[in-house]
Amino acid sequence: MGESTQRPLGCALLSARLGLFFLVSALSLGAKAGSFEVNPIRVDLSPANRSVAVTVRNSGTDAVVVQVSVSAWSQEEGKDVLTPTNEVLVSPPIMTIPPDREQIVRVGLRRAPDTQRELSYRIFLQEVPPPPQPGFQGLVIALRIGLPIFVQPRQGPAKAALIWNAELSKDNTIRLKVENHGTGHIQISTVELFHPQDKEPIAEQSGLTYVLPGQSREWNLKLRSTRAKKGDNLRMKVSTDAGSIDAQIDLAGP
Repeated sequence: MGESTQRPLGCALLSARLGLFFLVSALSLGAKAGSFEVNPIRVDLSPANRSVAVTVRNSGTDAVVVQVSVSAWSQEEGKDVLTPTNEVLVSPPIMTIPPDREQIVRVGLRRAPDTQRELSYRIFLQEVPPPPQPGFQGLVIALRIGLPIFVQPRQGPAKAALIWNAELSKDNTIRLKVENHGTGHIQISTVELFHPQDKEPIAEQSGLTYVLPGQSREWNLKLRSTRAKKGDNLRMKVSTDAGSIDAQIDLAGP
């Protein structure tokens, strides 16, 4: 959900996706971290509901300054593309939240929803760290959280329409590709492939992945079994934000 970059003067930006191990390691070196929470973690807008309230809560012991920005979100060749935009309004764009207090951020769509296809954006909430205290040695940890924004089209709910292909490679992997020919996104969390003669998956993939309308995504899945061969009919189980998929897929080959 978030991103991390390295700032000059020893300020590190760590995202919400960074593991606890890295955060603890940084703190053990003498780091100072802010803390805030966001709810909800996804924003859904529609022609009938073009604005929503996002709650930002300061769960730390010091006041925190948070800056908000929005980017248009598209994808090219399976990679996210973020472009600054004024199509979504956030208010306030910057705020100071006292300890154990909340701030409401209004998120509103400034343009008309698309006629047929879902629109997608990402809203980023970035902590602005204060200047280090005199004599402070170490890192200042600044949190950055990114939330997806999805806008339903005017002609009804957007839906993903997925086409899957699986191809056996010579390096003992399966190249699995999904194409989204629908009007809405899909978020994939896990994929499992089963051979008809095996109870356990012969290949799997885990990790949250969005596939926006008109886009595709590929994975190279390492095989756990040498039983799979070209022409096999595999069982595929997929967990998504639109529900579970349980389907058969033919295994192509080189």
